[in-house]
Amino acid sequence: MRAWCANTRTRCGLCLLLGFVFASAGFAQTIDEYQVKAAFLYNFAKFVEWPVQTFKTDKDPVRICVLGQDPFGSALQDAVAGKSVLGRRFVLSDISSADQVNDCQILFISSSERKRMRSILAELQTMGILTVGECDGFAAEGGIVNFKLSDGRVRLEINVEAAGQAKLRINSSVLSLAQIVKTGH
Repeated sequence: MRAWCANTRTRCGLCLLLGFVFASAGFAQTIDEYQVKAAFLYNFAKFVEWPVQTFKTDKDPVRICVLGQDPFGSALQDAVAGKSVLGRRFVLSDISSADQVNDCQILFISSSERKRMRSILAELQTMGILTVGECDGFAAEGGIVNFKLSDGRVRLEINVEAAGQAKLRINSSVLSLAQIVKTGH
């Protein structure tokens, strides 16, 4: 009974959060595309399980890295300011190459990296990093989560196979809200 209640609370919380994010996405005057994407990046930390060896201690921060041109402005900083997940605070890093991802748990690959996307994803495939992008074909090329704009709203595409290769477990509540994409399709 406890597990069912906890699972239900998780689903309800996720649905409320994502309902707010999706509803807000339609109101351009109050929230923009990158505020929505920043909220998703923050919330992914709550609904993704990383391999045990990802964090050295219980207090290691969750590092969200942006590879390429940072489109967020202050939105990502605002989304994580003063927040923590399971006692882990957030640290943000802008990086210029895939060689700098060692301490990243979430890696947003900017659309400015479109030409290098395939080689970057191949390099990171088994590193235990949640790769998130915003380019057509990102998930099909081996990225784990892709933000896709549809009817003025941010939608999710998730490549479960790529998540498995990275040894990441994505909560089924998140998966139920996404379009599932397979590598190479």
